[in-house]
Amino acid sequence: MKRTASASASDAFRTAYDEILATEWPAGTASTAVSTPYGTTHLNSCGPEDAPPLLLLPGGGATSTVWYAQAASLGRSHRVHAVDLVGEPGRSTVGERPIRTPADLHGWLDAVLDALDAGPAALCGHSYGGWIALQYALHAPHRLRKLVLVDPTGCFAGFRPGYLLHALPMLLRPDAARTRAFLAWETGHAPLDPAWLRLREAAAGLPAVRPVTGPRPSAEALRALDVPALILLAEESRAQDTPRVATAVKRLLPRAETVVLPGVSHHALPLHEPAAGELNRRMLRFLDGPAR
Repeated sequence: MKRTASASASDAFRTAYDEILATEWPAGTASTAVSTPYGTTHLNSCGPEDAPPLLLLPGGGATSTVWYAQAASLGRSHRVHAVDLVGEPGRSTVGERPIRTPADLHGWLDAVLDALDAGPAALCGHSYGGWIALQYALHAPHRLRKLVLVDPTGCFAGFRPGYLLHALPMLLRPDAARTRAFLAWETGHAPLDPAWLRLREAAAGLPAVRPVTGPRPSAEALRALDVPALILLAEESRAQDTPRVATAVKRLLPRAETVVLPGVSHHALPLHEPAAGELNRRMLRFLDGPAR
């Protein structure tokens, strides 16, 4: 029987996903599945099992594997749980109850944290994952110990029009070539890990699910947020105006620490060296430090 294009894409994706875990993640990384009302959530976890929990949320299409450059470093003092977003490429599976609203995202993360049963957690998200993390922090601040947002989008400013224009071909007709061209443009042809690029390109061949989005949080909600926060911004981001975002963060989250990471673009985070080393250093100093 002739195999379908989608089946071939799924095989290529699984092969690339497993390669990243086997070659880039720390030895002993555990893959687990957590049942939620919204489907099964796949986690890649490392670090001492009795250490404080840290959840890592990827950007759209990136999968949990994108955090490989952070896993070993953060796993020295935390139990790291890198999450495949339900409905996005990865090993998580959609259930009978789809995630359609921000409230559904809240309920999904509530269920993930319930399953981990580890007390208040630190939560970190990149890009779209940063938007989810901030939305959750506003929903359930009592469940979080600290919050880290890595060049979050949709939180403090809109996208640059040029970014959306360049992304449009990839969004309308996703394939490996368009994905590769877009990432090369946004990162300034940064030398991204070849194995991860194969995974990212393979993900473009999978069936697409429209991500849940919503408005930016209100100024009143942000000013009332009482979770210690670290905001890490990409100096060379083509996704959004970094100085504008930094100004907005300082105005809306005056108690947050804001750092602009030099010489790195939006999609080169969090995996590209040498920015990954600085990202790790900043995150560890914040996560291991006292609550403010």
